[in-house]
Amino acid sequence: MADDDADVIVVGLGVHGSATAASLARRGRTVLGLERFGELHERGSSHGRTRMIRRAYPNPVWNGLVDRAFDGWAALEQETGQTLLHRTGGLYAHAGESQLQGPGCVAVDSREEFERLMPDFRVPEGYRAVYDPNAGVVEASRALTAFRSVATAGGAQLRFGETVIGWESTEAGVVVQTDAGEYRARRLVLSGGPFLGRLVPELADLLEVWRILTVTVPAGQAIGRPPGLGAFSVDRAEGLVFGIPDADGNGVKLGVDARELWDPETPVAPPTGAEVDSLLALLERYVPGLELRPADAAACLYTMTADKRFVIGPLASSPGVVVVSACSGHGFKFAPAVGEAAADLADGMARDDLDFVSTARRGI
Repeated sequence: MADDDADVIVVGLGVHGSATAASLARRGRTVLGLERFGELHERGSSHGRTRMIRRAYPNPVWNGLVDRAFDGWAALEQETGQTLLHRTGGLYAHAGESQLQGPGCVAVDSREEFERLMPDFRVPEGYRAVYDPNAGVVEASRALTAFRSVATAGGAQLRFGETVIGWESTEAGVVVQTDAGEYRARRLVLSGGPFLGRLVPELADLLEVWRILTVTVPAGQAIGRPPGLGAFSVDRAEGLVFGIPDADGNGVKLGVDARELWDPETPVAPPTGAEVDSLLALLERYVPGLELRPADAAACLYTMTADKRFVIGPLASSPGVVVVSACSGHGFKFAPAVGEAAADLADGMARDDLDFVSTARRGI
């Protein structure tokens, strides 16, 4: 690629960078995507088979972006001819008051209703719940491949195994230096996941990287599949437990949002035997009767902000640079909407609907 033949360079090809490259390529933009690791790497937040999607959110300010995400997944399914989303319903258990809301979401407080809606899920005694009929499962690995396929079909060049060393703004746009060369473009989108604080020093104090563990048990069991089990969570002081049903043979998956700080430059440590046993004990408690072994355990990284809101927008110091930190453990479901938003911003369009997650809100 010549030095000056990219409209936009996208750094980081996890799900949000890949969705951004796809959205830009659809518009006819020339796109260069750069990723320091291989196509199937496990050093970030986009690997694995499944993710949860839901309309239940703790503040109505999210509702518009949630709508765009659901619409975007439907459009990507139509575009690629693949099934990427399974509607299963979701039941989100909480001990005290819940702020979860959204179209179609209803409060549930009786055990009879819990068992009617999701008989395989055991809501803890004394808990209430919010039911989201639109919740479900995203085929994560399939979705990542779909975004990249759309991007390359539209002419985007996606380069893996190439590390960005630095970048700078110029009068004409941006220059990006990598271990393989130097590239120029009109605009730059930085979606480096857990490495974003290194790419954008202004973000470093806003982001924490957490090591998060999940476990998946064998698929095809008599329980654990929709409609007996849908997406679920249990809000606990020790960390939110989240679960994903066995949709389309992916197995039941459980994880815990718990804070363990991690340096992303160090490969994330796989779960220990004791950690796996702890996760399986939680799964046995909330979905009793499952065959738990052999279990597939995994570790990933969450890039967290204190208020769990994303950081998306241009940098005040470099208006031609858009940062995308769709983080805090709930960003995957928003990938089509985030990719569209980043492409809009790279095209110089205003997105006032993103004020609640904007760089301006963070003072950068």
